[in-house]
Amino acid sequence: MKRLLALSLLLAATLVHAQTAPLKVLMVTGGCCHDYEHQKLILAEGISARANVEFTIIHEEGTSKADKTHKVSIYENPDWAKGYDVVLHNECFGGVTDVPFIERIAKPHFDGLPAVVLHCSTHSYRMADTDVWRHVIGQKSMSHEKARDLHVKNIAPEHPVMKGFPAEWLDKGDELYKNEILYPGFVPLAKAFGEDTQKDHNLVWVNTNGKGRVFGTTMGHTNDTMSDPVYLDLVTRGLLWACGKLDDNGKPMPGYEAKQK
Repeated sequence: MKRLLALSLLLAATLVHAQTAPLKVLMVTGGCCHDYEHQKLILAEGISARANVEFTIIHEEGTSKADKTHKVSIYENPDWAKGYDVVLHNECFGGVTDVPFIERIAKPHFDGLPAVVLHCSTHSYRMADTDVWRHVIGQKSMSHEKARDLHVKNIAPEHPVMKGFPAEWLDKGDELYKNEILYPGFVPLAKAFGEDTQKDHNLVWVNTNGKGRVFGTTMGHTNDTMSDPVYLDLVTRGLLWACGKLDDNGKPMPGYEAKQK
């Protein structure tokens, strides 16, 4: 009887998964100072191996410092986010100062579109005379410490996003972004100690911005960090949480597990 029940549950779960459409993820990437050519593949393949997702990738401009001022073409369209369930931002365009352009990026997230913001996305658009992107992220950060090993401490182990994340994790050769202002919807999940400032800085968090839910981490400067299973597990949980598809135990809700190959 137990064996029959287990088989029935397995078949039911398989049916649910087969009937569940994958989350449509738009990844926007490119810009200064990082290996986005490889990172886009690391993220897309790593998250797809962990959750029922389907990626569309927009990658513009190279890695030189001049690319900081590039304006990603998809954002020129007021309906740029239409048809997507979540946007993964892994971009580095800190020199863009066009306020209406940046407001156009932020608006869908304020209106309820989930977001994942990784590493230099926190520093993108930071020179502009507007805080709308910073409110999407949940914090203001204008600088980071030099690359070094970071001892990341899990300060919210009961939060679904942090279930399975170690109590302390060594993030080798990464950059610690300095928190200058934390906005009201910001919920810190992990921190590391700043050698320059002699205080802790939050480097994993969730945020509520208007109707939108946001997961963020400033970790991810190197391909080694992004390739680490601990990092990919974390970002996958964060993406599912932002979409409301993560259960209280940090597991994908039925239908949103990775498809079996």
